Amino acid sequence: MTPAPRPTAVLDVPVAPATAPPVVAQIPPTEMRIDAIEAVLPITPVGAKDDGSMDIPTRPSEAGWYRFGPTPGAPEGSAVVAAHVDSRVYGVGPLGRLRDLPVGSVIDVTDAAGVVHAFEVTSVTYIPRAELPVAQYFARTGERMLVIITCGGSFDEATRSYSDNVVAVARPLDA
Repeated sequence: MTPAPRPTAVLDVPVAPATAPPVVAQIPPTEMRIDAIEAVLPITPVGAKDDGSMDIPTRPSEAGWYRFGPTPGAPEGSAVVAAHVDSRVYGVGPLGRLRDLPVGSVIDVTDAAGVVHAFEVTSVTYIPRAELPVAQYFARTGERMLVIITCGGSFDEATRSYSDNVVAVARPLDA
C-alpha cells in the first residue's frame, strides 16, 4: 500500500508589482565653470576604452562626462568629469590648475536643458593612478557628488603618462 502524500508546506512568498519604476531621463552636462582657477570647459558624454579606462577627449580644453554614471543633476551617485591636464600638441588645459583649487570653491555645471548645478569643493587630492578608488568615485548610488579628475604628479617620458591623478570632489549646494 502506498503511503498517503504529505501536505505541501505553506510558504510566505513576497509579492512585488510587475511594473518597473519609471525611467528618469538623464540630461547630460554641456559645460563646467570653475571661476577660482579660471577654467571653463565644454563637456561631452564619453564611455570606456577597450581596457576599461574612461575615454577622455583628446584636447585638454575639453572634458568628458562618464555617460554610464549619474549626471551632475541626478538625485544620487557620483557624476564623473575628466580632462587631460596637458598635451604635447595642445599645451596645458584649463584643469592644469586643478591642484590649486581651494576647498570651498564653487563649480557650476550647466546641463543640456540650460540648468546650472552648483557644487562646493570639499577636497582636492593627489592619488597614485593605480590606487584610484574607482568604485567610490564612479558610484551610481549613494551620496550625490561631482568628481573631477585630471593627471598630476611626475611625468614619465618612457610611458608618456603621469604618476598620479588630481581629484576634486564637490557636493551639491542644493543638498
